[in-house]
Amino acid sequence: MKLTVVGCSGSFPSAESACSSYLVEADGFRLLLDMGNGALGELQRHIGLYDLDAIFLSHLHADHCIDMCGYFVARYYRHEGGRCDAIPVFAPEGAEQRLTTAYADTPSPTSMSEVFGFQTLKSGTFEVGPFTVRTEKVCHPVEAYGIRIEHAGRTLTYSGDTGVCDALDELARGADLFLCEASFTHGKEDVPDLHLNGREAGAHAARAGVRRLVLTHIPPWTDGERNLADAREVFTGPAELAYAGAVYEV
Repeated sequence: MKLTVVGCSGSFPSAESACSSYLVEADGFRLLLDMGNGALGELQRHIGLYDLDAIFLSHLHADHCIDMCGYFVARYYRHEGGRCDAIPVFAPEGAEQRLTTAYADTPSPTSMSEVFGFQTLKSGTFEVGPFTVRTEKVCHPVEAYGIRIEHAGRTLTYSGDTGVCDALDELARGADLFLCEASFTHGKEDVPDLHLNGREAGAHAARAGVRRLVLTHIPPWTDGERNLADAREVFTGPAELAYAGAVYEV
């Protein structure tokens, strides 16, 4: 199972990275986790525009989903071979309406469901291509989900956006790689059920017994190195910062 960081900036793109987007590949199947601001352009550095097999949207904040509007245009108005077939999109309830509104504020004869097969996320376990996937609702102001992906005895967990919550410990239990958000700075921001800081991300990793921690979704105004140092104070395993273009063999 291969993980490629397409984008890892939180809230808005930085000079070095698009917003949240992560490509997971195994057995020729390509699953994209989120498609935030700037991600669609960066994705094409790694795969062809029409090579995705499924998409997971952790929640409907713009920095995790807004480039779906551009991807709709690419798939609907494809110049060669006609309109693309519908690709499965696993997303919280209301995703199609939210993205359609973002794309056009006037009635349109086109429908996003013509190229996206929206499937409403709930907590549970299901199969996506060669992957066994488990999703659980996490703590965020809007409906949001973390995801656990298993393949060939290996496990990747992605937190999405979340505050401290028991569900994240369960999703990350024993994971080979834990891709965890760390938007806040320990001792500075303290807003419950919104985001994690580096120390909280490290504590989740320690409790879950993960093998490797990768911190992500760090906004441009946050010191990533400080968050990493805070995480390492409570998590003794390998820990590092995500960066655009990073590739991990899980």
